[in-house]
Amino acid sequence: MFRFKQFTILQNQSAMKVGTDGVLLGAWTPIDNVNNVLDIGTGTGLIALMLAQRNKSSFIDALEVEDAACYEAKLNFQNSDWSKRLTLHQTPVEDYQTNKKYDLVVSNPPYYTDTFTSPNSSRTLARHVEGLTFKKLLNCTLNLLEKDGNCSFIIPCKEEVYFLKIAASLGLFPLKITRVKGNKTATAKRSLLLLSRKQVVCVFNELVIEIERHVYTEQYIELTQEFYLKM
Repeated sequence: MFRFKQFTILQNQSAMKVGTDGVLLGAWTPIDNVNNVLDIGTGTGLIALMLAQRNKSSFIDALEVEDAACYEAKLNFQNSDWSKRLTLHQTPVEDYQTNKKYDLVVSNPPYYTDTFTSPNSSRTLARHVEGLTFKKLLNCTLNLLEKDGNCSFIIPCKEEVYFLKIAASLGLFPLKITRVKGNKTATAKRSLLLLSRKQVVCVFNELVIEIERHVYTEQYIELTQEFYLKM
């Protein structure tokens, strides 16, 4: 179990636990003036719950395929203050049937494009790009996105150029890119990406998480203090 200030994540059975990537995406993604949200690969529902907390008028559909994650996401949604605005669908995004178009599509996608195996098959499924390629993810996102909607992702920095090349080929372009570093001297490991159909000058910035071990930067505290108990 992982406790946040306004909700709790049950995660005993799920392969993928609460992690910095999900918290970053849930806290960073712009959510103002957004009515309908789609969270692709919700896991235990962390990002969907964070977005529901941040925007009290948004309705969020969350997609997940793994049985244990779906079971716990359903409980996490039901136990939250926003259960009436959160709907879980156990389906791959490519099989998701809806007439809706979304103002915001968000995903912390599987991200290992090089060879990766794990003794835990659920964890492998959750993290390996073979299950949901970047191209498939972006294609599905484009089909489900409102004409003026945005989509938000977190991926490894080493995959950023490749991911954006695929996105551009489909007609999605970056509005904002934030590269995340563990500390000031570290190499950036993650890229937070906000995309839309608009071709505009992209805003680039950097987020440093720690000054030293367990001593967080003001920038990171400001971003996450609505959620973490000790921030």
